[in-house]
Amino acid sequence: MHFLQKWGKIVAGKKSRFATIIIWILIIGILTSIWPQVNQEETASTNLLPEDAMSVEATNIINEQFPSDNGIPLLMVWYQNGGLTEADYEAVKSVYQQLKQDPLPHQSLVPNFAAIPVRALQQQASSDGEVLTTPVFFTKGTETAALQQSIDTLKKQIKNITAENPFDENLSSDGLHLRLTGPVGIQTDATELFSQADITLLISTVVLVLVLLIVLYRSPILAVVPLISVGVAYGLISPLLGFMADQGWIEVDAQAISIMTVLLFGAGTDYCLFLISRYRDELQLEANKYTALQKAIGYSGGAIMMSALTTVIGLYSLSLAQYASYDRFAVPFSLAIFIMGIAVLTFLPSILSMLGRVAFFPFIPRTEKMAQELEAKKGKPVRHPKTRSRYSKAVGNVVTGKPWLIIIICTIFLGGLALLAPKIPYTYGVFESFPDDMPSKEGFSLISEHYPPGKVAPVQIIIDTEGEEVSLKDELASLDMTENISKPRTGEKNADYQLYEVTLSMDPYSTEAVKQIPELKSAVAGYLKESGVGNASQNVWLGGETATLYDTEQVTGKDQRIIIPVILIIIAALLLVYLRSIVAMTYLLLTVVLSYFSALGLGWLVIHYGFGEPAMQGLIPLYAFVFLVALGEDYNIFMVSSIWEKRKHMPLKKAIAEGVGQTSSVISSAGLILAGTFSVLAVLPLQVLVQFGTVTAIGVLLDTFIVRPLLVPAITTVLGRFAFWPGKLSRKHDDRFRESE
Repeated sequence: MHFLQKWGKIVAGKKSRFATIIIWILIIGILTSIWPQVNQEETASTNLLPEDAMSVEATNIINEQFPSDNGIPLLMVWYQNGGLTEADYEAVKSVYQQLKQDPLPHQSLVPNFAAIPVRALQQQASSDGEVLTTPVFFTKGTETAALQQSIDTLKKQIKNITAENPFDENLSSDGLHLRLTGPVGIQTDATELFSQADITLLISTVVLVLVLLIVLYRSPILAVVPLISVGVAYGLISPLLGFMADQGWIEVDAQAISIMTVLLFGAGTDYCLFLISRYRDELQLEANKYTALQKAIGYSGGAIMMSALTTVIGLYSLSLAQYASYDRFAVPFSLAIFIMGIAVLTFLPSILSMLGRVAFFPFIPRTEKMAQELEAKKGKPVRHPKTRSRYSKAVGNVVTGKPWLIIIICTIFLGGLALLAPKIPYTYGVFESFPDDMPSKEGFSLISEHYPPGKVAPVQIIIDTEGEEVSLKDELASLDMTENISKPRTGEKNADYQLYEVTLSMDPYSTEAVKQIPELKSAVAGYLKESGVGNASQNVWLGGETATLYDTEQVTGKDQRIIIPVILIIIAALLLVYLRSIVAMTYLLLTVVLSYFSALGLGWLVIHYGFGEPAMQGLIPLYAFVFLVALGEDYNIFMVSSIWEKRKHMPLKKAIAEGVGQTSSVISSAGLILAGTFSVLAVLPLQVLVQFGTVTAIGVLLDTFIVRPLLVPAITTVLGRFAFWPGKLSRKHDDRFRESE
């Protein structure tokens, strides 16, 4: 504490406060001018699996042994309720004639549909004649922006040919409809969704935090101060991440940056409030605003540093993941919290030092002597800020007066919700995360509904025959899971390789289909073994969307089994070092884990019955765990630090009641703001982010209003002095503080 008070004098002193602010502005200005912003370096890569995943190996073998110069496809899905007309087919022919005569930028290949008779085109349509799917191929590696320009040009050409707009009308309306899907359509749609949502997310987050701060603290100046601090931190974070991404050290995507922005505003505002609330308390005891600020930094700085460190290390543990969507979160999130922690202990004190008591206008905190002098001067009472509400005092008294009742009620409630967690069904389907009205998803749905289920995403089977004569067409056709088998293709560089495309007899994105992947691989390996191929299981690779979903499930499951224990061990070690109590470390960790499973359970009820979703996105459990455990411990650390401090000079029960009362208001406010910022993710178009925001917001609220103010202090009361074991505070104090424990 003595060191932190000295630090406060350095960054927030009367002379040094301006220097601190100028240094921040200069650093941000220099880095912004020489390094790119992070949103300029976002990757469009959808390759999320590690190189040793079976489906990735299959793709690499296909690219090497069965190369195609066609490029990446854009699928045009032509649809008319009741059946496509002859005029519709003529329009298709005209479009392809135009593409042949005047190719689009980066167009690599178009089939010669212009020369195909209408009757031949009709045979390629769905069995009910309502849907026809035709491709256009683009050069591999073309940037998303260039693809979008080509699509815009294509749309203009089609509108001119059809003399109508087949892209925007609802599919239930009469007339010709056209939807663009496939890899190119999905890539451009997803990019457009995020480009539109980023501004909405930023504005929504800022407005929400500003409104909550004004409502909770009733001070317009104080509401702006944390936002300025967060903005300054982001000004440094963005070019740092942009430089790292530009150098190839990290890979960032739009999803990671969106969540990082929310995290920064939520957690950053919390850290600001931890210092601001203590500063307000000290201003009521200390007349000199600089001395009060130094004391506030001394008392709260350690908890802020520890909270930030816990979150930084917890979030950085995501770098252990093999799944890229997890790994891409690690550096941006941990760096954001690290820089925010520095800003709270450097830039924020400088701002508070400049503003002093005015920051809390109109409820200005004063010492008792200052208040009396002002009352005498004005001749009327002066309004004082309420540092502790009746509710805060009541909670402190209840948890120390009836701890067992609190423990039983909280455990039953949270435990009941936690029991729902193992029963949650999960999905890893890419399209299930997109909004239903996204054009590429509508096109995909049309293909799924009007063609055989597995046709939209066939399974690719590659085998290495090792020189043996092998033909699997008949064997594969005999399986119940298969609808159709292509003729085998032989590898161009190695004739021992064979490629089959299998159309499944079920929805290739369904859970049932994903479960068939290991059985299909086992069956193929068995056929190879019967044909005399050695190491048969190592000579089979399955690719395609269904195999990718299977690998995603396996890889993310492995990541969870590694990262969750690592996070628990890391946070346990940090708590042990900071609190010097094995007992406290244990129950603080257990209560946050209980809160996490409760959040999953309650979150599933909201997602399933409130949003109508049949399954939770499979990435949510680990996302939510990392955030809730790391951020949940922040509040525990802040509150328990207060109890530990007060225990040194008062009986334990009184220390608990006072600690809960002192921190209740600021933690409740911080929890509401953090939950609110995560709930803002609901404005984004991806279900995975909507669900993540929902579960995280619920978890923060459970932790803020049940675990932290009720369960943790109640357990501390029951354990008595043993809660501090084996630290010094576990020993008997002198007679002044002896009590029934």
